[in-house]
Amino acid sequence: MSGVLQSAGWWVRDYLYAAGRQLLSAVSRTSPDDFLGGTGRPIVVIPGVYEDWRFMLPLVRRLHQEGHPVHVLTLLRRNGLAVPKAADLIAGYIRDRDLSDVVIVAHSKGGLIGKFVMMQLDPERRIAGMVAVCSPFSGSRYASLMLLPSLRAFSPRSAVTMQLAREERVNERITSLYGLFDPHIPEGSVLPGACNIQLDTGGHFRILAHEDTVRTILETTAGMPSAPAAAPPA
Repeated sequence: MSGVLQSAGWWVRDYLYAAGRQLLSAVSRTSPDDFLGGTGRPIVVIPGVYEDWRFMLPLVRRLHQEGHPVHVLTLLRRNGLAVPKAADLIAGYIRDRDLSDVVIVAHSKGGLIGKFVMMQLDPERRIAGMVAVCSPFSGSRYASLMLLPSLRAFSPRSAVTMQLAREERVNERITSLYGLFDPHIPEGSVLPGACNIQLDTGGHFRILAHEDTVRTILETTAGMPSAPAAAPPA
Protein backbone atom coordinates (compact mmCIF):
# COMPACT_ATOMS: atom_id res chain seq x y z
CA MET A 1 0.00 0.00 0.00
CA SER A 2 2.86 2.38 0.77
CA GLY A 3 4.09 1.97 -2.83
CA VAL A 4 0.63 2.83 -4.17
CA LEU A 5 0.45 5.91 -1.97
CA GLN A 6 3.91 6.99 -3.03
CA SER A 7 2.99 6.63 -6.71
CA ALA A 8 -0.22 8.57 -6.12
CA GLY A 9 1.79 11.33 -4.45
CA TRP A 10 4.21 11.48 -7.36
CA TRP A 11 1.26 11.62 -9.76
CA VAL A 12 -0.36 14.57 -7.95
CA ARG A 13 2.90 16.51 -7.62
CA ASP A 14 3.67 15.75 -11.26
CA TYR A 15 0.46 17.29 -12.57
CA LEU A 16 0.72 20.27 -10.25
CA TYR A 17 4.22 20.90 -11.56
CA ALA A 18 3.08 20.52 -15.19
CA ALA A 19 0.14 22.86 -14.70
CA GLY A 20 2.39 25.45 -13.08
CA ARG A 21 4.98 25.22 -15.85
CA GLN A 22 2.33 25.54 -18.56
CA LEU A 23 0.98 28.67 -16.90
CA LEU A 24 4.42 30.21 -16.47
CA SER A 25 5.31 29.29 -20.05
CA ALA A 26 2.24 31.09 -21.33
CA VAL A 27 3.11 34.36 -19.60
CA SER A 28 6.90 34.25 -19.99
CA ARG A 29 8.51 36.84 -22.24
CA THR A 30 11.97 35.26 -22.09
CA SER A 31 13.75 35.34 -25.44
CA PRO A 32 15.52 32.29 -26.90
CA ASP A 33 18.41 34.60 -27.81
CA ASP A 34 19.20 35.02 -24.11
CA PHE A 35 20.77 31.55 -24.00
CA LEU A 36 22.89 31.44 -27.16
CA GLY A 37 26.11 32.64 -25.55
CA GLY A 38 28.69 30.36 -23.95
CA THR A 39 31.87 28.44 -24.67
CA GLY A 40 30.64 24.97 -23.76
CA ARG A 41 29.17 22.32 -25.99
CA PRO A 42 26.12 23.50 -27.89
CA ILE A 43 22.89 21.98 -26.61
CA VAL A 44 19.66 21.70 -28.58
CA VAL A 45 16.60 21.33 -26.38
CA ILE A 46 13.53 19.44 -27.62
CA PRO A 47 10.44 19.54 -25.36
CA GLY A 48 7.65 16.99 -25.16
CA VAL A 49 4.25 16.98 -26.80
CA TYR A 50 2.14 20.09 -26.10
CA GLU A 51 5.13 21.76 -24.43
CA ASP A 52 6.74 24.83 -25.87
CA TRP A 53 10.42 25.41 -25.13
CA ARG A 54 9.65 27.56 -22.09
CA PHE A 55 8.19 24.51 -20.35
CA MET A 56 11.83 23.45 -19.93
CA LEU A 57 13.02 26.96 -19.05
CA PRO A 58 14.40 26.07 -15.56
CA LEU A 59 16.59 23.38 -17.15
CA VAL A 60 17.54 25.68 -20.04
CA ARG A 61 18.71 28.30 -17.54
CA ARG A 62 20.80 25.78 -15.59
CA LEU A 63 22.49 24.48 -18.72
CA HIS A 64 23.27 28.01 -19.84
CA GLN A 65 24.61 28.97 -16.41
CA GLU A 66 27.12 26.15 -16.79
CA GLY A 67 28.48 27.75 -19.96
CA HIS A 68 26.52 25.94 -22.67
CA PRO A 69 25.00 27.75 -25.62
CA VAL A 70 21.41 26.46 -25.52
CA HIS A 71 19.33 26.39 -28.70
CA VAL A 72 15.55 26.05 -28.83
CA LEU A 73 13.21 25.94 -31.82
CA THR A 74 10.30 28.32 -31.64
CA LEU A 75 9.06 26.77 -34.91
CA LEU A 76 8.06 23.68 -32.96
CA ARG A 77 5.56 25.83 -31.05
CA ARG A 78 3.88 23.34 -28.67
CA ASN A 79 5.35 20.32 -30.41
CA GLY A 80 2.22 18.83 -31.93
CA LEU A 81 3.88 17.97 -35.24
CA ALA A 82 4.48 14.40 -36.34
CA VAL A 83 7.89 13.08 -35.27
CA PRO A 84 9.42 13.00 -38.80
CA LYS A 85 8.31 16.56 -39.55
CA ALA A 86 9.59 17.90 -36.23
CA ALA A 87 12.86 16.01 -36.77
CA ASP A 88 13.27 17.70 -40.14
CA LEU A 89 12.96 21.11 -38.47
CA ILE A 90 15.58 20.18 -35.85
CA ALA A 91 18.00 18.86 -38.47
CA GLY A 92 17.52 21.98 -40.60
CA TYR A 93 18.17 24.25 -37.62
CA ILE A 94 21.42 22.46 -36.74
CA ARG A 95 22.59 22.50 -40.35
CA ASP A 96 21.61 26.12 -41.09
CA ARG A 97 23.48 27.37 -38.03
CA ASP A 98 26.48 25.18 -38.77
CA LEU A 99 26.42 23.65 -35.28
CA SER A 100 28.74 20.75 -34.53
CA ASP A 101 29.43 18.41 -31.60
CA VAL A 102 25.84 19.01 -30.52
CA VAL A 103 24.19 17.34 -27.54
CA ILE A 104 20.41 17.04 -27.71
CA VAL A 105 18.57 17.32 -24.39
CA ALA A 106 15.02 16.09 -24.83
CA HIS A 107 11.89 15.43 -22.82
CA SER A 108 9.37 12.69 -23.59
CA LYS A 109 8.36 12.95 -27.29
CA GLY A 110 11.47 15.07 -27.78
CA GLY A 111 13.55 11.93 -27.33
CA LEU A 112 11.78 10.26 -30.25
CA ILE A 113 12.38 13.32 -32.40
CA GLY A 114 16.03 13.43 -31.39
CA LYS A 115 16.58 9.76 -32.17
CA PHE A 116 14.89 10.18 -35.56
CA VAL A 117 17.30 13.02 -36.37
CA MET A 118 20.29 10.93 -35.31
CA MET A 119 19.09 7.93 -37.33
CA GLN A 120 18.18 9.57 -40.62
CA LEU A 121 18.94 13.29 -40.78
CA ASP A 122 22.51 13.74 -39.56
CA PRO A 123 24.76 12.60 -42.43
CA GLU A 124 27.51 15.02 -41.38
CA ARG A 125 27.51 13.63 -37.83
CA ARG A 126 26.95 17.01 -36.23
CA ILE A 127 25.28 15.39 -33.20
CA ALA A 128 27.50 13.82 -30.55
CA GLY A 129 24.59 12.27 -28.67
CA MET A 130 21.41 12.82 -26.72
CA VAL A 131 20.17 12.81 -23.15
CA ALA A 132 16.48 11.95 -23.12
CA VAL A 133 14.28 12.29 -20.03
CA CYS A 134 11.20 10.04 -19.76
CA SER A 135 11.00 9.24 -23.47
CA PRO A 136 8.56 6.54 -24.67
CA PHE A 137 11.08 4.66 -26.82
CA SER A 138 8.86 1.56 -26.74
CA GLY A 139 5.62 3.57 -26.89
CA SER A 140 2.88 3.78 -24.30
CA ARG A 141 -0.12 1.49 -24.12
CA TYR A 142 -2.20 4.47 -22.97
CA ALA A 143 -1.79 6.08 -26.39
CA SER A 144 -4.41 3.83 -27.97
CA LEU A 145 -6.97 5.28 -25.55
CA MET A 146 -6.35 8.84 -26.70
CA LEU A 147 -8.61 10.63 -29.18
CA LEU A 148 -6.02 13.00 -30.65
CA PRO A 149 -3.81 11.59 -33.43
CA SER A 150 -0.82 13.43 -31.97
CA LEU A 151 -1.13 11.29 -28.83
CA ARG A 152 -2.21 8.05 -30.49
CA ALA A 153 1.07 8.22 -32.40
CA PHE A 154 2.85 7.01 -29.25
CA SER A 155 1.19 3.61 -29.47
CA PRO A 156 3.70 0.71 -29.43
CA ARG A 157 2.08 -0.37 -32.71
CA SER A 158 2.46 2.94 -34.55
CA ALA A 159 4.73 2.88 -37.60
CA VAL A 160 7.15 5.51 -36.25
CA THR A 161 7.43 3.87 -32.82
CA MET A 162 8.21 0.51 -34.41
CA GLN A 163 10.70 2.09 -36.81
CA LEU A 164 12.51 3.79 -33.94
CA ALA A 165 12.52 0.60 -31.87
CA ARG A 166 13.98 -1.50 -34.71
CA GLU A 167 16.90 0.84 -35.35
CA GLU A 168 19.51 0.43 -32.59
CA ARG A 169 22.74 1.66 -34.18
CA VAL A 170 22.53 5.14 -32.60
CA ASN A 171 21.41 3.88 -29.18
CA GLU A 172 24.95 3.74 -27.85
CA ARG A 173 25.09 7.54 -28.15
CA ILE A 174 21.91 8.02 -26.14
CA THR A 175 21.49 8.33 -22.38
CA SER A 176 17.94 7.64 -21.19
CA LEU A 177 16.93 9.07 -17.80
CA TYR A 178 13.75 8.05 -16.02
CA GLY A 179 12.32 7.69 -12.54
CA LEU A 180 10.88 4.88 -10.43
CA PHE A 181 7.37 5.64 -11.65
CA ASP A 182 6.04 7.32 -14.79
CA PRO A 183 2.25 7.82 -15.00
CA HIS A 184 2.41 8.23 -18.79
CA ILE A 185 4.78 5.44 -19.80
CA PRO A 186 4.03 2.17 -17.98
CA GLU A 187 6.43 0.40 -20.38
CA GLY A 188 9.27 2.54 -19.05
CA SER A 189 12.05 4.36 -20.90
CA VAL A 190 14.76 1.69 -21.03
CA LEU A 191 16.43 1.77 -24.45
CA PRO A 192 18.45 -1.31 -25.51
CA GLY A 193 22.11 -0.49 -26.04
CA ALA A 194 21.82 2.97 -24.49
CA CYS A 195 23.10 4.19 -21.14
CA ASN A 196 19.96 3.77 -19.03
CA ILE A 197 19.86 5.61 -15.70
CA GLN A 198 17.01 5.29 -13.21
CA LEU A 199 16.78 8.21 -10.80
CA ASP A 200 15.47 7.96 -7.26
CA THR A 201 12.31 9.93 -7.93
CA GLY A 202 9.07 9.58 -9.86
CA GLY A 203 6.91 11.41 -12.35
CA HIS A 204 6.96 12.41 -15.99
CA PHE A 205 7.24 16.22 -15.74
CA ARG A 206 8.55 17.17 -12.32
CA ILE A 207 11.63 15.00 -12.88
CA LEU A 208 12.89 17.73 -15.23
CA ALA A 209 13.51 19.98 -12.22
CA HIS A 210 15.03 17.28 -10.00
CA GLU A 211 18.60 18.09 -9.02
CA ASP A 212 19.79 14.57 -9.93
CA THR A 213 18.37 15.04 -13.42
CA VAL A 214 20.18 18.33 -13.91
CA ARG A 215 23.43 16.94 -12.51
CA THR A 216 23.28 13.82 -14.67
CA ILE A 217 22.58 15.84 -17.82
CA LEU A 218 25.54 18.13 -17.12
CA GLU A 219 27.88 15.23 -16.33
CA THR A 220 26.77 13.27 -19.38
CA THR A 221 27.15 16.28 -21.65
CA ALA A 222 30.66 16.94 -20.35
CA GLY A 223 31.77 13.33 -20.67
CA MET A 224 30.18 12.45 -23.99
CA PRO A 225 32.70 11.60 -26.73
CA SER A 226 32.85 13.95 -29.69
CA ALA A 227 30.60 13.23 -32.62
CA PRO A 228 32.01 10.36 -34.72
CA ALA A 229 33.28 11.20 -38.17
CA ALA A 230 30.84 10.73 -41.01
CA ALA A 231 31.30 7.63 -43.09
CA PRO A 232 32.89 8.33 -46.50
CA PRO A 233 30.50 8.27 -49.45
CA ALA A 234 30.13 4.92 -51.19
